[in-house]
Amino acid sequence: MPRMIFVSLPVTQLEASIAFYKALGFQQNPQFSDDTAACMVWSEAIHAMLLTHAKWRTFTDRPLPPPGTSAVMLSLALDSRDAVDAMNRAAAAHGGQADVNPMQDLGFMYARDLADPDGHLWGAFWMAPAELHPTDPQLGTAQ
Repeated sequence: MPRMIFVSLPVTQLEASIAFYKALGFQQNPQFSDDTAACMVWSEAIHAMLLTHAKWRTFTDRPLPPPGTSAVMLSLALDSRDAVDAMNRAAAAHGGQADVNPMQDLGFMYARDLADPDGHLWGAFWMAPAELHPTDPQLGTAQ
């Protein structure tokens, strides 16, 4: 079996979250979706499991993070700067928030962060490592 990651995210409104993730370019896998959860596929290896709070509580009794806090940010590599901008526009237009952190433009890398309707953080970035100079001071080390 190939190595895969399934990131589980508690959501308050499952249908709204499904629409949000579809707008970002995820595809829903109906085989692993029902009225309590939705499997949203980014790639063959990356899946986001959107779970109602009731479903989330079947996995853990640890408290949900308070609104406005974050414990993790997941980042997705995109094909171009335009794709990064488009994902941010889609986030803002579908119940999320664009540019939750300052945009980064390092020349070889361009990144903008967004939040889904429940405040889960995602980084959208484009990178062209070939444009990085081996001793680029932005990284602090030689590559």
